[in-house]
Amino acid sequence: MSRQEHRPESVVLDAPAPTLARILEDAGHTVLRPAFEDQDLDQQVDGLVIFDHVDQVAWPRRPLVLGVGVQPGDQAAALLDRIGDLDGGALILRESSAESLQGRPLPAPVLALGNEASWMQLAATLAPLLTTTSGLFGGSSLGGVPTGDLFALANAIAEILDAPITVEDRDSRVLAFSIRQEEADPSRVRAILNRQVTPWATQDLQERGIFRELYRTQEPLFVDPPESGHGGFTMPRVVLGIRGGDEILGSVWAAVPEPLSDEKMRHFRDLQSTVAVHLLSHRANANVERRMRSDLTAQVLAGGPEAEEVAARLGLPRRQMVVLAVALADDDTAVPSRMPGDRAAELLRIGDAFDMYLGSSQPGASAALVGDVVYGIVPVPAGTEADSDRGQRMAKDFLARVGRRSAAAIGVSGVAADADGLARARGEADRALRLARSSPEANRVCSTSEHAFELLMMEMTDLVTVRGMRLSGPIARLVEHDEKHRSDLVPTLRAWLDHFGDNMAAAAALHVHPNTFRYRLRRVTEVSGLRLDDRDERLSAMLQLRLFLRG
Repeated sequence: MSRQEHRPESVVLDAPAPTLARILEDAGHTVLRPAFEDQDLDQQVDGLVIFDHVDQVAWPRRPLVLGVGVQPGDQAAALLDRIGDLDGGALILRESSAESLQGRPLPAPVLALGNEASWMQLAATLAPLLTTTSGLFGGSSLGGVPTGDLFALANAIAEILDAPITVEDRDSRVLAFSIRQEEADPSRVRAILNRQVTPWATQDLQERGIFRELYRTQEPLFVDPPESGHGGFTMPRVVLGIRGGDEILGSVWAAVPEPLSDEKMRHFRDLQSTVAVHLLSHRANANVERRMRSDLTAQVLAGGPEAEEVAARLGLPRRQMVVLAVALADDDTAVPSRMPGDRAAELLRIGDAFDMYLGSSQPGASAALVGDVVYGIVPVPAGTEADSDRGQRMAKDFLARVGRRSAAAIGVSGVAADADGLARARGEADRALRLARSSPEANRVCSTSEHAFELLMMEMTDLVTVRGMRLSGPIARLVEHDEKHRSDLVPTLRAWLDHFGDNMAAAAALHVHPNTFRYRLRRVTEVSGLRLDDRDERLSAMLQLRLFLRG
């Protein structure tokens, strides 16, 4: 469901897999470099894999493997040998691990990750580079650049202005960037790694009126860095606002050591309409893709005779899967403003983050927004974990990464053996999500495996409500007696049941003498007629106390 990341092949039309050379060129030496000379960088890669020696996830045919935590020496060499046994692929290691392979055979290319980048930042940076936007426009071009290919556009502008470029949307999210980012300042590098201009930099530009002026003029603006150079913002910028009619679509930022010449400023200004078409194309393709992914996901989760075919169109593998359902929590911490539009925007943002997370951590996963729920379909390798343990762990990891700024809740289904079982799994995930949304903040991931009893009680409560059932029998008589005589027979019975008939423990829980408790328990049986030695009557009493008299 993301705007650009992690598209299945069936959704992207004629999208060739990128080469390692293209990835290195677009990512730039700020993030990645070849670990050794004379490597084959013209081979293509199909998708990202985050290596984990515990999780044996399935790999695409030609994976780009992120060697997270891979130790130098034998472990790095063994992982490289595994990649070498495939039809293609490459390995990314930290520089120390890559250097340990010096002098060893290299069955696959090795790239080195710089110390300034985290693995998750790298995954977020590489995700859009592993996708080519064609979609609606079928590979047409504008100004020599494939329509909607913002990375190619950024590189073209970089050539014209002789400066590293970023293309950003109205919310200062980095949509694309050019080569040569190592020439820019640390603030630019941080923005690219995070795919978002830092909040303090955005606030500084707002306070200086840069955005207000940018959206008012048709001319490029020269922007001095703040005097403090806070956050590494030390290099000037030249920025051009991009419009589609009266709508502000985004902006293009060039990091420059000094003001551009009049000729370059004129060339920059003349690019406005060209960039606008590319941004509109990018957005149109993203919107169409989002709707397509949403429709296909809704179809496969609905089940039916075409489920297998739809799953294939989504690029889902033919193996067991779990369904994760993500939505905003029911309380007001999700979006404090309580405005419907804000909630919708927050859900879309969470959905994009969830899609990127799945795309970088689990090859073959698919995510899409259906109604007001984001559904993730996650392949689970057979024999690695029981039931939905993997899905639950991924859900908890995702919420930990997005932190408190996103009050989301996630429901996790049991395992579906194949696409035909996804409809049942979707129902399980929906029920678990409902429980998670109403749970305290510390417990906003619920699964069918770990919360089976709570889910059963929730459904029984629904049944009681729908049928209009009322308290009756022995428990009703106890309630009536307590209300009339201000006695404590209901708490006495509850304590006795909770402590499995242990009078001493139950008396201690109620802070009464054991003899007092025994007297009250005898009154329970006299008033209600309840037979405490009958297991069916005990079970009935426990259920009625839980369903009608919570406390």
